[in-house]
Amino acid sequence: MKALVLAGGSGTRLRPFSYSMPKQLIPIANTPVLVHVLNSVRELGVTEVGVIVGNRGAEIEAALGDGARFGVRVVYIPQDAPRGLAHTVSIARPFLGDDDFVMYLGDNMLPDGVVEIAEDFNRQRPAAQVVVHKVSDPRSFGVAELGPDGEVLRLVEKPQQPRSDMALIGVYFFTAAIHEAVAAIAPSARGELEITDAIQWLVSSGADVRARIYDGYWKDTGKVEDVLECNTHLLNGLTPRVDGQVDADSVLVGRVVVEAGARVVRSRVEGPAIIGAGTVLRDSHVGPHTSIGRDCTVIDSRLEGSIALDEATVTGVRGLRNSLIGRAASVGTTGPGTGHHCLIVGDHTRVEVAA
Repeated sequence: MKALVLAGGSGTRLRPFSYSMPKQLIPIANTPVLVHVLNSVRELGVTEVGVIVGNRGAEIEAALGDGARFGVRVVYIPQDAPRGLAHTVSIARPFLGDDDFVMYLGDNMLPDGVVEIAEDFNRQRPAAQVVVHKVSDPRSFGVAELGPDGEVLRLVEKPQQPRSDMALIGVYFFTAAIHEAVAAIAPSARGELEITDAIQWLVSSGADVRARIYDGYWKDTGKVEDVLECNTHLLNGLTPRVDGQVDADSVLVGRVVVEAGARVVRSRVEGPAIIGAGTVLRDSHVGPHTSIGRDCTVIDSRLEGSIALDEATVTGVRGLRNSLIGRAASVGTTGPGTGHHCLIVGDHTRVEVAA
């Protein structure tokens, strides 16, 4: 089996961050989403991975390299514009050949893994197997209507009157049968080749198409609030580790990771939290569910439930909560003030708030 990982989307819902970095490289628990995806793929025993990239391909390639660090071999497949998920299958055909493959959206987080679902696909080998998750409002998703034995009866994209609450969540397993389906469909009303149309073509042709329910935690990290929520979830499973320096006047409480080269000075860190490599934390209080990236500087500040990306600086801010601070951004104070702050600060931005 091979893997096709989709990392070509523009990430309009993650602006301003997606203006300066691919959305798939946003860090969750100090690890880019796309690396989490590669780790999930490797858990399936898959080592050959095609990564679909758009105009930010160079940045993704710089982050992943040839994939050797993650135990896989990565091949990059450029897509000139977003033309639909089925279009990515078409342009990846030279890489995929006639092999079975898993298609994985590069901004989806399924931290509980899909190993058992993959084993079920390998054992039964339907033409296609979709992964579904029960949602409260299916109108924003592709929806699968299922038979009593998990067979897919019908797929509908974003139905206004859903007949099922089982949403497609961005992981698909295919045999080579999908290529005939992709070649047979036409672009949708929005001008894209929809993977739901290709799978529905298989269903209508009498092919065996099945669904497996994923009951674990799932999040599409397409919005800032989703990134923060997913960060909280992953930090809850953190294994404490101190590889950096923590002075005698500092206190670590609960699940805290201090990465190599980080320094914690006269500060309190309440886990679950990560202090990234090379970061300096001085005279500060880091509360639960906070990830501070590499080479950051946090002085005389208090953060909680937040993410600071690499090289960010926070100085003199005593009430930063549920915030996302971009790479090399600077947040400081202008003078006396009270209250808490919730900030969404893009890369290389400077923000001053009342202390």
